[in-house]
Amino acid sequence: MEINTVLLDLTGNSAPADKPLMLHSVLFCPVLNWVCRELLSCGAQRFFIVCNASWQEEARHALPDGLAVTFYDTASDALRDCSGEVLVIPSAVLPVMAFGESPIYTADADVLRQMQENGVALSVRPAQGQEAMFWLPIHSAVELNRAMPLCRDALLSRHIENGVTIIDPMTTYIDPRVTVAAGTTILPGTILRGNTSIAAGCEIGPNAMIRDSAIGEGTTVNASQVNESTVGKNTTVGPFTYVRPNCTIGDGCRVGDFVEVKNSVIGNGTKISHLTYVGDSDVGEKVNFGCGTVTTNYDGNKKYRCTIGDNVFLGCNTNLIAPVSVGDGAYTAAGSTVTVDVPADALAIARSKQLNKNGWAARFRKTWKK
Repeated sequence: MEINTVLLDLTGNSAPADKPLMLHSVLFCPVLNWVCRELLSCGAQRFFIVCNASWQEEARHALPDGLAVTFYDTASDALRDCSGEVLVIPSAVLPVMAFGESPIYTADADVLRQMQENGVALSVRPAQGQEAMFWLPIHSAVELNRAMPLCRDALLSRHIENGVTIIDPMTTYIDPRVTVAAGTTILPGTILRGNTSIAAGCEIGPNAMIRDSAIGEGTTVNASQVNESTVGKNTTVGPFTYVRPNCTIGDGCRVGDFVEVKNSVIGNGTKISHLTYVGDSDVGEKVNFGCGTVTTNYDGNKKYRCTIGDNVFLGCNTNLIAPVSVGDGAYTAAGSTVTVDVPADALAIARSKQLNKNGWAARFRKTWKK
């Protein structure tokens, strides 16, 4: 059906002091956000939302990005600006198909105004009104929680119909805001939430959580977390990788086990295979991080950035004390603590000289008590 004007009453089934049910979350997403997204897909253009003033700011944050709406304290105020046919949602609903009488209807704005003047609530469909969408009405937070499996199944079915393979729907949770391209496989224990997009040909899971992130084509995220970041094409993440907010990881990268990346840019083809922390860093292409490398970005007061050029080889257990830069093609010797910039194509050796004391161990053992 074509929809132009929508009147959403968030106060329809809650006391003035209570948080409106449409601001509660289902599968990590405010119900209001999900409902508005579904209405947008039906062609809705104008949104008039009735909400108590104390909740309007939260309601505004719950809306899809860029959605233009007008808030009103009462339905009478909203109807003054409505014209023509209006889709009325007089109480909380979930955008999943339901059987039985629907609270949603369409009616002419003049008829609705007359109802209000006569003291008739929006929840009463006028004789001239037409029942519209068969969405599930909810009347309490308990009902909302009980409906969670139904919502999950509806969303997963939509992804499956669009060509996504979901191995175990019983252990998969996908936020209504998430988009997943055809050809991707979702393994058990996966949670996708927020404004996340998964491109075609990916494999996500098992036991992965991705939030507010974009994952490129052909990328694998295995038993790891990715938060508020972007991961490129044909990259492998995990197992046991923690990507913190504000990271950009390029194409063809390897970010492996027990690696943490935070507020950093990782160039194409870079390998961070294991046991490494990369924080507040700008990393070039085709860099190799040896096991145990740490960018030490915090001095207890301020945080500083490291800059690492292209084709750099960082030996195992290298500490880069920010702010410091490593030039293109440079090497660091294993076990080095680098505090001075390393020129391109240089080898940095920053470790104490080894001293062997012959016979020391034998003499020490003689002091042990038997």
